[in-house]
Amino acid sequence: MPASLSLTDALGHALTDKRIDILRQIGACGSISQAARAVGVSYKAAWQAVDTLTNLAGTPLVARAVGGAGGGGAQLTQAGRQLLAAADAMAQARGAVLARWQATPHAGPALARLAVRTSMRNQLPCVVDRLTVQGQIVCAHLRLEGAGAVGDVAGAGALAARITRESAELLGLQPGLAVLALCKATAVRVERGGRAAPAPATAAPAGTLRLPGRATRVVRGESGDEVSAELAAGLHMVGFAAPHSGLRAGSAVVLVVEENAVVLALAEL
Repeated sequence: MPASLSLTDALGHALTDKRIDILRQIGACGSISQAARAVGVSYKAAWQAVDTLTNLAGTPLVARAVGGAGGGGAQLTQAGRQLLAAADAMAQARGAVLARWQATPHAGPALARLAVRTSMRNQLPCVVDRLTVQGQIVCAHLRLEGAGAVGDVAGAGALAARITRESAELLGLQPGLAVLALCKATAVRVERGGRAAPAPATAAPAGTLRLPGRATRVVRGESGDEVSAELAAGLHMVGFAAPHSGLRAGSAVVLVVEENAVVLALAEL
């Protein structure tokens, strides 16, 4: 195996998105456009998948032939074929391990979520509630696990993420799909909530989420107070309030985050 092929990086995430399927179809039919149609994504999304996998693998996975009587084509490089073989072996091994835990109600989903390794401290299990398309952007409206129907408490169980149409296609987003919503703690602003909260000067701009919760831990800091909070859905988030915020454990808070700061991930169950 070439030393330049990084299986760890290319296969270090859950394989439930469509990137590996696209690579497999390219190997089978020798065409990016045919692979896109077979997997059910756009031509642009298929190339995005190839580019992303190539970046992660550190070596070309697809060789493209431009022009010619047949309009050109594509074929897998040796590294591309090796990556597919490794992906198949990993899927079989993973399935065997998870099958052993089927009788335990929560073990399988928990193991799948733990497989996502990231520096983002906020990792919230959600279900896609609905999708709205705005040009090249898709807004995924999410329901936090443990929450009732969206709207039971204003913003309590609702989250959203804005991603490109190509990313939505590659993830196979659809209502009812279980996802992980990821967000950096530094992207979450914590404000005082409840009756003691100051009235906002202006309405929250579009694309801004305001999640009510209650502080469970506050760590003071000169650059900002780090606040851990429990949301109404029973999940936990971490964010930062202004220095000397006066917040303490038990304080009602509102966690403010932009939809653009929320990243979606899939966990292979």
